[in-house]
Amino acid sequence: MRFVGAVGVDQFAEEALAELREAGVELEVARREDTGVAMIMVAADGENQIVVVPGANATVDAVASGNVLCQLEIPVETVEANAHAADFFCLNAAPAKPLSATLLGHTDLLVVNRYELESLGLDPSGLVALTLGSEGAVLIERGQEVARATPPQVEAVDGTAAGDAFTACLVVSHLQGRDWEEALRRACAAGAIAASRFGAQPSLPTAAEVDAVL
Repeated sequence: MRFVGAVGVDQFAEEALAELREAGVELEVARREDTGVAMIMVAADGENQIVVVPGANATVDAVASGNVLCQLEIPVETVEANAHAADFFCLNAAPAKPLSATLLGHTDLLVVNRYELESLGLDPSGLVALTLGSEGAVLIERGQEVARATPPQVEAVDGTAAGDAFTACLVVSHLQGRDWEEALRRACAAGAIAASRFGAQPSLPTAAEVDAVL
């Protein structure tokens, strides 16, 4: 697995990369002035509100080939370039913003919550994973439901990175050859585990932890 992005030359850079290195992730990281940061407020029920200062993320211009997963904290132009270059392209459309028909047309899998789906400005025509919080998620293809899954019961303390865990697990499970129903079930479990822990990177579960919950 390879992470492509940008960080600054400040004290936040090594903090951001340390756990990725520990997990054995290959890093292709450009150095800019300031690392992107976020202020996250978490309510008692685990719901959160995030204010992002993009920093180096706003300068990412790298294009990867093969199987690619992007989100929208980097420039949309970079996302579009990756969508064109990838063999399989997944877009987690967060933070929410309108997207072009060209980008959606080159997206093999789109991951959104209800608000992000409403914010697209267009109806996606491909495969869509719609996350529903504690209700789980549904997979929709050409407007028709093809799979649905519910998460295991957990005590939600912090929803930060739950969507990231869901998306990563869904993509990896698919690339491992699992059918979409099983992949969606595993993704819901990964998101639930993340929501039961505090923090972003520290809350992300391993494959073994997903297996244990299921």
